[in-house]
Amino acid sequence: MEQIRNFGDERQVTSCVYCSGVTETRDHVPSKVFLDEPYPENVPVVPACESCNQGFSLDEEYTACLIECALAGSASPEDLQRQKIKRILSKRPALASRFSEARQQTLWGETSFAVESDRVSKVAVKLARGHAAFELIEPQREEPASVRVIPLLLMTAQDREDFESPPASGTSQSFGILPEVGSRAMQRLVGGTRSWIVVQPKRYRYLTSIEAGVIARMVLSEYLACEVRWE
Repeated sequence: MEQIRNFGDERQVTSCVYCSGVTETRDHVPSKVFLDEPYPENVPVVPACESCNQGFSLDEEYTACLIECALAGSASPEDLQRQKIKRILSKRPALASRFSEARQQTLWGETSFAVESDRVSKVAVKLARGHAAFELIEPQREEPASVRVIPLLLMTAQDREDFESPPASGTSQSFGILPEVGSRAMQRLVGGTRSWIVVQPKRYRYLTSIEAGVIARMVLSEYLACEVRWE
């Protein structure tokens, strides 16, 4: 993916972007479990402590497997498309069994899965914190004001249009709220770019804004839409 060099005040992101702890590692945002090999170049990275970097791994793995199972309508590895998820579920039969037990059949014959929503929401907030720090130089370590996670296909046409559009377009000039000077988001704004950033086509894209509070939106596998807001 194309990556813009940061010219903002990096002193705001010298500690772990998730907990303010001592920086021990660099964390990919998004985690590579949401991407396919060969991985794109210049995947965003943010400073993180070892505990946070490792602490989200199981929830991210769960979320990635959930999306793939939902897309396939099955928890059987042989029915899945993504090779990475096939390998995960093949090596972890207990997890595959968990998804099989969560599989439900609707009255209309469609397949759905009972979702461990807390785990998915936790991943959405983690990703949003990483994007806010990377793009806006605005680390958000407080609890967000709202978290929304929903499959794109369950959105109404108006919801989808609102979600895909940059938040509160035009309000920055009215209220004087602009991204950090030199930040990647500010450079994109000056360059007239207010669009989604595609990390890997059909796998992961995101959009950030600070014009109506800090907002991060993510779409995983063109299936799961996430929006996290901080006032």
